[in-house]
Parts: sequence; C-alpha cells; structure tokens
Amino acid sequence: MEDIYLLSSILVCVGLIFLLPNPVKLKAQEVSSKKLPVTDSFEDHCWKDVMSPEILEIYSAYKRETYIGKRPALLAIDLYRQVFEGGPRPVYEVAKEFPSSCGVNGWNAVKPIQELLALARSHKFPVFYTTGETRKQSKPSGVEATQRQRGRADARGYEIMDEFRPESDDVIITKQRASGFFGTPLVAHLTQYGIDSLIVCGESTSGCVRASVADAYSYGFHVVVVEDCCFDRSILNHKVNLFDMHHKYADVMNLEEVKRHLQKRK
Repeated sequence: MEDIYLLSSILVCVGLIFLLPNPVKLKAQEVSSKKLPVTDSFEDHCWKDVMSPEILEIYSAYKRETYIGKRPALLAIDLYRQVFEGGPRPVYEVAKEFPSSCGVNGWNAVKPIQELLALARSHKFPVFYTTGETRKQSKPSGVEATQRQRGRADARGYEIMDEFRPESDDVIITKQRASGFFGTPLVAHLTQYGIDSLIVCGESTSGCVRASVADAYSYGFHVVVVEDCCFDRSILNHKVNLFDMHHKYADVMNLEEVKRHLQKRK
C-alpha cells in the first residue's frame, strides 16, 4: 500500500512539472513578445533600428526640448575631394582604391548638404568650412588627424568639393587634428561674429564631426548636428555616434526639422 501511495505521489509531481510553465521558456517568450515603445520625437532618428528599448531607457535622463540658438553659424566639416573619390560606389569597394573615400555614403549626402548651405545663406548665417592643413611649414611630417595608416593627401585632395564651393564671405579653417577647434582660430572668429550656436554638417560622423561637436559644446556653443547632412564610412558608426552626440553634446535634427525651426524665426 505504501508503494502505491509513493508511486501516486511521484506521478502527481511529474504531472505538475509538465503542467507548470517552464521559467526559462516563459522568460524567452516575454522577451520575444516585448514590443518596442512608440518612439517620441526626441528619439525619432536614424538610430531607431539599432537602439533597444533598454538603451533608450538608460539614456532617458537626457531627453529635452531641441532648438537652434539665436545667432547660429553653419560649420561644414571636411567636405574635401578625397572623401568623394571613386564616385557613389559601395564603401567597401571604393576604399580598396581610395582609402579616404566615403563612397556612396558621402554622395548620398551631397544634395541635402547643398540644400543646407543654401538655407544658411538665405538666412545670412556665417558659413565656416574646415579642411586639412597641407603646408609643409605648418604641418610636421607624421602629424595626422587619426592613426589610420595612409599616405598624406596632396593639396588638391583637401580642396572643398565644387558641389559645396565656398563663397567670398565664407571662412575656411585649416586644421591638423580631427577637431576644427584644436589649434585653429575658429573660436576667435565665432566670438567676433557673436555666434552662440553651430549647425554642423560634414564628415566623418564618428571622427572629425564628433571631435568638433564635443569641443564646440565644451566652449559653450549650442550645437545642432544635421543627421542627413553628415556621413561616415560605416553606417553603424554614423548611427551610434549621432545617438551619443544627441544625448550628450548636441541636438541632432534632420534637415526638415532644421527648416521648421528656422521657419518659426521669420
């Protein structure tokens, strides 16, 4: 009789095990069925497909109203010839021949940048360009903006592309390092113009744009980065760095947002 009771108890326990939900399986189901939150305007940008709800929650303390300052200038970072070499081909393909090229990523940004330049000039904002320093007397051998192994570009490689040709009143800043501020008179010029805000475009998002944005923020300027007017060799680097700058140093806006903000000023 005791054996029968024992056997019955074992069968009941086994049955319960099968009836009760598997905690591991349940957890997996919860994760897989977890829906992404409705994205608000602050996060409605190109990084939506690479940032999880958990990451957005971590950075929620940075959420704020975005704006353009009262006296802005446009800062166009490194729109020179060598980053467009090889034409609008895939970056992996074109970089084999032209290591500094951003390929199709750069060419996709040409029209938005042209539109942004025209917009800035229509509002009579000062326009500043940066490009690499090529004068031997000003740049010692071996000094580069990054540690990527490459040959030094010639003077033509650092000329601003014809598509973004500077006008007579524009200022071209030559630099030796990634940031447009490091070792240059850019801050002095902006101060003389009474600038309080910078609208930034150019390349690369993860390199010279980011370095310039971080320095601009450190100098006390309000910074707006125009996401469709910036580009990088890596789309992932572009998205991740825009996300990080947006939450720490700058207001990231797309070109249409910039237009709406400027329209309110009229």
